[in-house]
Amino acid sequence: MAGNKSYTIVEYFGGDDGYRCGYCKNQIGNFSHGMWSHTMTVQDYQDLIDRGWRRSGKYVYKPILKKTCCPQYTIRCHALKFQPSKSHKKILKKMSKFISKGELPKGEEDGEPMDSGCGEAGPREPSKVCHSEVKCAAITDIQKEVAECPTITEGQKKAGDAAPTGSETSQKDPVSVPDGRTAAAAPKPGMGADPSRPICRKAKDLRKERRLQKDQMRQHTDGVSSIVSPAHPAPTHTNQPKPLEEFINESLPENSSHCLEVRLVPVNFEDPQFAVSYEQSAALYARYQMAIHGDDPSECSESEFRRFLCDSPLEAEYSPDGPEVGYGSFHQQYWLDGRIVAVGVIDILPTCVSSVYLYYHPDFASLSLGSYSALREIAFTRQLQKQSPKLSYYYLGFYIHSCPKMRYKGQYRPSDLLCPETYIWVPIERCLPHLENSRYARFNQDPDAGDARVLKDVGRALVLYRRTVMPYAAYSRKRKGSSDETEVQQYAGLVGQDCAERILLYRS
Repeated sequence: MAGNKSYTIVEYFGGDDGYRCGYCKNQIGNFSHGMWSHTMTVQDYQDLIDRGWRRSGKYVYKPILKKTCCPQYTIRCHALKFQPSKSHKKILKKMSKFISKGELPKGEEDGEPMDSGCGEAGPREPSKVCHSEVKCAAITDIQKEVAECPTITEGQKKAGDAAPTGSETSQKDPVSVPDGRTAAAAPKPGMGADPSRPICRKAKDLRKERRLQKDQMRQHTDGVSSIVSPAHPAPTHTNQPKPLEEFINESLPENSSHCLEVRLVPVNFEDPQFAVSYEQSAALYARYQMAIHGDDPSECSESEFRRFLCDSPLEAEYSPDGPEVGYGSFHQQYWLDGRIVAVGVIDILPTCVSSVYLYYHPDFASLSLGSYSALREIAFTRQLQKQSPKLSYYYLGFYIHSCPKMRYKGQYRPSDLLCPETYIWVPIERCLPHLENSRYARFNQDPDAGDARVLKDVGRALVLYRRTVMPYAAYSRKRKGSSDETEVQQYAGLVGQDCAERILLYRS
């Protein structure tokens, strides 16, 4: 993970100006704090999204929930405990029918867009970003200064030793079977009206049992060749629900009319697979944006595609206890019969897979590719968790209860919403009643609870000034009469103590 030679460098821009909301279309109703990230470690971004931040390209923003027109709450799904709903199974069966028989469903996509965006892109890059002054080369010069500042090295050591916010909770997730399923307790049968007669059972349960017995007898197929393939679980026992992986495998039958393959590609122009598919991927993005979101061609140009979905601040990182593919930003490409029909943009972080965006070919909208890709990404998270135990959550971005068409994210259960004041995770079932009464809600019902990770001493926040790393207290002494303490205090409160003492805040 990030060590003394890896830094996050940001510029903070506050959140005074409103901009257009992609949900209710209010022209100036969306408010957020923003930072431009020149470079970022995956641990810092993990800590930031666990405080309500989210990235759009290299721009990282945090909605001001009490002020914005459509409050956006960070949502995560417990991937290990996830069980597909009836609507999810219907989508997988629809894909199976298409793959096996070549029949494309009639009608539009049914209610779960999962295009992870629809307005989540956030504001555009600020015009005052100091690209020329903050370069990767500056990091080399920084190393010499760090050793001269004991406060900084102590802070970084403390941050490096601290466990990720979500890891403590993830250790409590029960995984009692080797294939990642959560064991379900066997239901207690009723005795029936007459104890001397056989136990009364519902016809529905009998049909389900017969179907499960047939599944056990039938040989499991491997499905279509896939680089990102769900793990093949052991046969399902009668009293245990069928895991997600089995449903996905069944949606990819052998000897079918079509071939679907999912490829995980790092977002890196030096990667041959990413480079060779770049033009096709960019063209698909433009076609999707114009057909689905009604964008003008100038709004979905190749440069916009690169800025939004290819320029990532995350540095690729590898760890002995991490996933084999490493951490960073990736494109999951869905190849149908040799061409890309959908791309899911994801970030692989220390405790989660974070969904960034999805775009797909409009001709296949009726396949519900948004929901299908979300199910594949949950299965992928479960696959990574077997390599890195603390990586057990799937982040779906923001949940917007005030926008009915965005409530579908709450259907991926079990899931939690992030309390906007105390930054603890609360089960969504406990949050929804509050959101029914008010657009903005504090989910932690303990009135005495506050932000446990707030930075109490702004002087300990790290800044980057003239290629030198120093605590803000030293910077303010150098810059006598500096008037930015209020801004730095606001920034430190938003990112929290761990990030404030680890991230370098650029000062000119």
